Amino acid sequence: MKTNVGGIDKIIRIVAGIVLIALGIMGIGAPWTFIGIVPLATGLMGWCPAYLLIGANTCSPDKK
Repeated sequence: MKTNVGGIDKIIRIVAGIVLIALGIMGIGAPWTFIGIVPLATGLMGWCPAYLLIGANTCSPDKK
């Protein structure tokens, strides 16, 4: 797997994933908040299958 999720994108994904999971655990929001696992996982791995499909890459040019 080639990294295709870069710096700011990675931070946003991790924070959003943690917030969604926390909301789900606290019972605030809908049950779908556990979907936060997806952005958390893609942020931690640095690879997003959706980016692969559309050909996007948010990594800096020196890390490609």
